[in-house]
Amino acid sequence: MITIYLKQYNKIIRNADTKLFDDLGYDDILWIDMLLPTIKEQKAVENFMEISLQTKQQVEEIESTSKYSETENAIISNSNFFVPTGESFLVEPVSFIISNEGVLVSVRNAEFRTFRETEKRLQMNYRSYSTGYHVFISLLEVRIDFDADLVELVSKQVGTLSKDINSEDAIDKAVLHRISALQESTMSLRENIFDRQRVLSGILRSERFPSDIYPRLQLMIKDVNSLINHADFSFQRLDYIQDAALGLINIEQNEIVKIFSVAAVIFMPATLIASIYGMNFKFMPEMSWDYGYLFALALMVLCSALTILFFRFKKWL
Repeated sequence: MITIYLKQYNKIIRNADTKLFDDLGYDDILWIDMLLPTIKEQKAVENFMEISLQTKQQVEEIESTSKYSETENAIISNSNFFVPTGESFLVEPVSFIISNEGVLVSVRNAEFRTFRETEKRLQMNYRSYSTGYHVFISLLEVRIDFDADLVELVSKQVGTLSKDINSEDAIDKAVLHRISALQESTMSLRENIFDRQRVLSGILRSERFPSDIYPRLQLMIKDVNSLINHADFSFQRLDYIQDAALGLINIEQNEIVKIFSVAAVIFMPATLIASIYGMNFKFMPEMSWDYGYLFALALMVLCSALTILFFRFKKWL
């Protein structure tokens, strides 16, 4: 599907027919947004813009040059966007191309809140979006705002997890799974914020963007740096929570081992006495006693009781 945003009166043409490009020029178009485009739609945009759209492999590359680069005819930028899926996130790459005429082309394979929010801003104040450069910067601004919301969400989840661990006496596997999932989400979020930082750094080094954009870039860089610091703090807090959880598990296991060890020591004298009287020797005077059986039982109880008293005296119980 192609959505074309015209410069005049901010008119939006959805599900645009590729033949429409025959009647339009660069001066008429502000933004071409392509969602799950067909091969025919891609060829039509490439012919109209006289550019080559990136392949999926090129978009997913992690090199710095793949995140932001400039050619003689266009600016190419690739950025990862989050798709929330319950308590985790999926990462979907988006490709952006800005022609020398200031026309923005975006290619994506998923629906994002960022694009919907940017479209609302475009409709409400279209005079502030005179070129595709301004639309691109607005997309990044909205994306950074949503990244901040995700960082805050992860931070709240970490706080809730910390309270749950502090209020529980026993730690099960589910808690460790929650910690691992939050660590994975925090790492993915941090990597994508770094991705945004690399794109903004490339724009700051560029001389093609309008001059009124650069003050906004400085604020965006500060926001990104603060988000990275916040994500680092959440990750460090998760490490502390994980260490605390493992410590509680070790204490619980030590208590169990202690119980078995004490029980084994307490019954050790009784076991020794039973073993002695279980020997099949010919000369065993206790065998002929009338109360030999009761004597043996009493001796077992006495030795076990003395062992318990000794443990209590040493404060081992």
